[in-house]
Amino acid sequence: MYHQNSSRRRFVRNFALGAAGLWLPGAFAEELTQTATQGEGPFYPVDLPLDTDNDLIVINDSLTPSVGEITHLSGRILSPTGAPIRNALVEIWQVDHHGVYLHKGSNGREKRDSNFQGFGRFLTGTSGEYYFRTVKPVAYPGRTPHIHFAVKLKGREKWTSQLYIKGEPQNEKDGLLSRVKDAKKRASIIQEFAPLSDSKLGELSVKFDIVMGFTPSDM
Repeated sequence: MYHQNSSRRRFVRNFALGAAGLWLPGAFAEELTQTATQGEGPFYPVDLPLDTDNDLIVINDSLTPSVGEITHLSGRILSPTGAPIRNALVEIWQVDHHGVYLHKGSNGREKRDSNFQGFGRFLTGTSGEYYFRTVKPVAYPGRTPHIHFAVKLKGREKWTSQLYIKGEPQNEKDGLLSRVKDAKKRASIIQEFAPLSDSKLGELSVKFDIVMGFTPSDM
């Protein structure tokens, strides 16, 4: 369970939610393109970190942040008609600035940034919105930069995919990304990591809406 007992935690949770555009009935004339699914991969953490909140930059209330380009990652979990899905547990995991996962089997463990959480969770509310503060992913041998995603909903099988960086040259050579043949589905998992306006730290922001293949009956 992530902590909500500090001003930093409250800021991180609410950063994107205040400006979130809420879904309105009839806002979409046709069904949205379902977000492409991809496998979970071998590096989902075997042992979850003690801190699993949505701020991967700082572990608990440490004063030392992780290394890397700070990235504000947000989006919504949506039904095919664009309706927000609440109570969806969104999980992300990724390599640190050195290309090392939290997972014990990741190569280069001796170089791992101990200040990077590597894994985080967020439970969506009525707007379907989620938010994470993390670092821009980097490449490691055999893979283009990416962030793993899982969405868990009661009574449903876990949904998994990966988020890629728009304009990243290594995307064209990535074996897993190349398996997504449908152009629209491929585009659904490649998003722009854009400079955050007015940031003096060179922070980035990326919006990644996830369109599921069903409409929950209790919405």
